[in-house]
Amino acid sequence: MVKEITGQELDRLVSEEKRTVVCDFWAPWCGPCRMLGPVMEALSEEFGDRAEFYKVNVDENGDLAASLGIFSIPDVYLFEDGEVKAHNLGFLPEEEMRQWLQENL
Repeated sequence: MVKEITGQELDRLVSEEKRTVVCDFWAPWCGPCRMLGPVMEALSEEFGDRAEFYKVNVDENGDLAASLGIFSIPDVYLFEDGEVKAHNLGFLPEEEMRQWLQENL
């Protein structure tokens, strides 16, 4: 399950050691974001034992998006041990997103 959180919650989660977080930065008006949502839900079920899955609305958390340099969405970030390990800009079909997760988790 992908849980929607605020930027402050994400900062707290990411800063905790030994935690792997996958975060989808999105907005409700973004068509590709709405297409990616179900893909991320499905993959959170598959990879939920290896990472925690969240999403952050960039319209409501613009400061966080700006601090990460997010200028286009959807943008999926993988944080590991408090650091950005990887990120993927734009929509990917489920199989390609699965491969991205397999390579980076």
